[in-house]
Amino acid sequence: MPTFRNRRAAALPAKLSRSWLLASAADEANFAPALASEADSVIFDMEDAVPAEGKAAARERVVEALSTGMTAWVRVNGMETEFWADDLAALSKAPGLRGIMLAMTEHPEQVTHSAMRLQAGTPVLALVESAIGIENATAIARAPGTFRLAFGVGDFRRDTGASDDPMALAYARSRLVVASRVGQLPGPIDGPTVGALGEDLLAACKVTASMGMTGKLCLMPEAADTINKGLSPSESEIKWAHELLDAHAAGAVVGDGSYLPRLARAEKISALADSYGLWNA
Repeated sequence: MPTFRNRRAAALPAKLSRSWLLASAADEANFAPALASEADSVIFDMEDAVPAEGKAAARERVVEALSTGMTAWVRVNGMETEFWADDLAALSKAPGLRGIMLAMTEHPEQVTHSAMRLQAGTPVLALVESAIGIENATAIARAPGTFRLAFGVGDFRRDTGASDDPMALAYARSRLVVASRVGQLPGPIDGPTVGALGEDLLAACKVTASMGMTGKLCLMPEAADTINKGLSPSESEIKWAHELLDAHAAGAVVGDGSYLPRLARAEKISALADSYGLWNA
């Protein structure tokens, strides 16, 4: 059987995935390049990327791909659409399914009902992209089946009239971060910065990280590596963590009330650096 997936990315737990690449299911030619990219996780997109008249064909090509050696997440259509039930029925039998992203999640029962139609234990990424979804974020995060929250920036902006200014979206991002913590989930996944690469994308990742989000959606394979760098501990953070942990191992004395929180942060940075292979980067 051919190997499609980037081995480094395939070995990384999805709870630590930084870059989440959406690959349009409108054409199966999009799948292999996405899986070979540096994206930590790949999502075959049967929702926004496919017009209504192409949904059935997209579903068939996704199931075929996931039944012939490919492994990926799949963005399914929202529960209120006519496509949702057929999407889940087809995917429930696909051996390469890693999990689903549920579009237009607004209520916790939507996650639970979706999970119940899949193989037991299949994780659900709840894509929150409306004012109702943001206000129900905590309940969604605590729903049985929810694996992580993701922010659908474009639809949220259309729903609310908000601009793409980070300040205009700060409340929504904060709600997802706090809800994820309350629900004991990994950090939420930020929406894509459409068309941005290089320094512009790194700047967007700084906003993502500053809000406490730990992943980011993207639409282009070439964006994945930049997102991975932007959402990983920096060289200076890794150096600081290494020095503090070495000092602690050598018997450093607790000096004040900030020591234990700093030690916990150093341990977290160390663990992430190990997971992402950054110590010798």
